[in-house]
Amino acid sequence: MRRPIIGGNWKMNKGLPFEAADMLNKLIPLVKNLNNVDIVIAPPYTTLIPVIELTKNTNIMIGAQNMYFEEKGAFTGEISPIFLKELGC
Repeated sequence: MRRPIIGGNWKMNKGLPFEAADMLNKLIPLVKNLNNVDIVIAPPYTTLIPVIELTKNTNIMIGAQNMYFEEKGAFTGEISPIFLKELGC
């Protein structure tokens, strides 16, 4: 049987670092003992770096809300899988 996934896309909410930190300070204690599921959140791009830092050493994985298939190039407004991988997504 596949391992269940609990995921949450923050859409265009909690887009400022202090808002994301407040949300994580509430979320982390609630999920810290959930060991039989994968937990994934997808915050706005503006908070990816602080969210990745705040969730280190937790059972929460971070995803991006969007990704463009090209690794690099003149694609204004897009983000590549390489960039996201380097961030820690």
